[in-house]
Amino acid sequence: MTSRVLHGNILSESGWVHGRLTVGDRVEVVAGTPTDPSRNADPYILPGFIDLHVHGGGGADVSDGADAAESVARLHARHGTTALTATTLTAPQPELEEVLRQLGRVCHGRPAGAARVLGVHLEGPFINPGNLGAQPSHARAASLEELERLCELAPIHILTIAPELRGHLEVISALAKRGMKVQVGHTAGSYDDGVAALAHGASGFTHLFNAMTGMHHREPGVVGAALAHAEYAELIPDLQHVNPGSMRVALRAIPRLFCVTDSTAAAGMPDGEYRLGSHTVTKYLGAVRLGDGTLAGSALTMDQALRNLVSIGLTIADASNRLSRYPADYLGLTDRGRLSPGAWADFVVLDRELRVMHVVGEGKELWAP
Repeated sequence: MTSRVLHGNILSESGWVHGRLTVGDRVEVVAGTPTDPSRNADPYILPGFIDLHVHGGGGADVSDGADAAESVARLHARHGTTALTATTLTAPQPELEEVLRQLGRVCHGRPAGAARVLGVHLEGPFINPGNLGAQPSHARAASLEELERLCELAPIHILTIAPELRGHLEVISALAKRGMKVQVGHTAGSYDDGVAALAHGASGFTHLFNAMTGMHHREPGVVGAALAHAEYAELIPDLQHVNPGSMRVALRAIPRLFCVTDSTAAAGMPDGEYRLGSHTVTKYLGAVRLGDGTLAGSALTMDQALRNLVSIGLTIADASNRLSRYPADYLGLTDRGRLSPGAWADFVVLDRELRVMHVVGEGKELWAP
């Protein structure tokens, strides 16, 4: 592949430099002088965003199969996402197996103009039926036998599970030993259940604060377990799922808190009705809800997530780490989420208003106006 050179404010592993980025399919050179990017008018060059919780976008839902998942990956690429995990919903076993069979095909390639689908985030069905949130009512207890069958169909990188259900701590331990990232979520468990999950190998928390027991000073709940003990957790920064004050608490407490969209088919689309698994959801006033008003995923994209984080006081560099580097580190990916020689040439170029100008994934053009 022919090398290309870009100039601007580059967020390198060691901080901001003003200079040039040379890339082929991987980063070749990052050269320049340390800079404060507020002191010049050049664009920002950031690592491509990595979204580990994506249900849909552009009117498509990953539960509809391979073609839909490719459409979702294209929509999010337009907003700076260069890699993602396709996230499933609670469903009967035959339906879930068919979805994973199709997603497995998508994970083995990357269509033109699309973000890389790294693997699958299995958000259910192994969750508490008493804390479904917007999940369909097909929750059930986990079994290693079923999970082994599912893993044969697609690379499952992340699993959301309710640890308080009988036998689930043993499942968490077994999966963690195999290298899967197990997250606590959609749970009615206690603080002790959250701590026990971490002790058995759980590594994170799914959409922190949402669909889990909240924190009270005498009953700290699963939120308290996350704030007290977690190294990683995911959070939806659409400014609707979590109040900015609570976001600041989590940012101070959890060292590598990373952000996700939890996006639905409504992302990138006008107000109206869309599908979320077997549910019909409505996008209005910037939110996505079930008929009873329950928040049902989001219409968020990662570029808007960056702007939202900056709007509540984060620096661009800190916000970028939470959208790129920390998700990559969470999955153990040392060649994504950073602009350093040898890493994949995944990057997004932003103007001074943090609007997307150009997106490149693995050295290939994903989007430009």
